[in-house]
Amino acid sequence: MELVNHIVEAYAKKNTSLIDDVLTEIEEYTLQHHPHAHMLSGHVQGKVLEFFSCMVQPKNVLEIGTFTGFSALCLAKGLQLNGVLHTIELREEDAKTAQQFFDKASVKNIMLHTGNALQIIPTLTQTWDLVFIDADKTNYINYYELILPNIKTGGWIIADNVLFHGQVLENEVVGKNAKAIHEFNEYVTNDKRVEQALLTVRDGLLLIKKL
Repeated sequence: MELVNHIVEAYAKKNTSLIDDVLTEIEEYTLQHHPHAHMLSGHVQGKVLEFFSCMVQPKNVLEIGTFTGFSALCLAKGLQLNGVLHTIELREEDAKTAQQFFDKASVKNIMLHTGNALQIIPTLTQTWDLVFIDADKTNYINYYELILPNIKTGGWIIADNVLFHGQVLENEVVGKNAKAIHEFNEYVTNDKRVEQALLTVRDGLLLIKKL
């Protein structure tokens, strides 16, 4: 299912402020060389993440799913002066690529962790102002429950791919990832600890505010 017409996407990109040179390089590199390039947040969503981080002005940010580093650099733009962004990537090759781009951008306040997020998250003791979930879909609820106790009151979670290529809109949701995302969306909707708004940006962003 085509969620956003390609003409609309091109128009949105045309009327969205430019991204910096390193982000442009990450986008071009990923599109040209990565077999799963569709996982990249991209220009428009990257600006949305950057703006949201700038509005929140977080001290501590957690990203679950680094990929090639694009979204981490966007989110880092809103950090407080002494703020830190922790980002977790399972795949060693992607983590290596991301670190190279972090170094190239001369961003020192990103801490990259390589390994299983379900094991790494409990070792992090920060109180989070902002968390971005963009990892394996079948564990979204597990990530959510791991991080929610350590998010400050009034803090935020952004979950990516919550429309999952339109598959969650089908009369019968099939496929383990689509089912997992559909279950996650309903789980959050029924959770009285939070409020949420689902944005139809790219593949869907769920903004979640801890009460």
